Amino acid sequence: MGEIAELTKNIVKFRDDRNWAQFHNGKDLAICLSVEASELLELFLWKKDEEVNIENLKDELADVMNCALLLAEKYKLNVKEIMTAKLKKNAIKYPVEKAKNSKKKYNELH
Repeated sequence: MGEIAELTKNIVKFRDDRNWAQFHNGKDLAICLSVEASELLELFLWKKDEEVNIENLKDELADVMNCALLLAEKYKLNVKEIMTAKLKKNAIKYPVEKAKNSKKKYNELH
């Protein structure tokens, strides 16, 4: 079993031990992901990068990943496959020769 699958299995067990699957519909998991991402962002509000509390960063990033993995599990998505497919799409949108050292969005690259 791969690391992502093992993590997902552990998260699902944690959820199922508490009978929380009943609350984990797609909409609420997507909202949860956004809320947790906002909590992650809040750690950086009005601070320089080096001022962020690393322990809080770990916790909030873990919460974001938990929501993302539960959402993928809900729709039976293979995380490795969808991430690999997205990387391939991004490689087309952001070719190295045009995107290297640029912060421009793909539609602004010439």
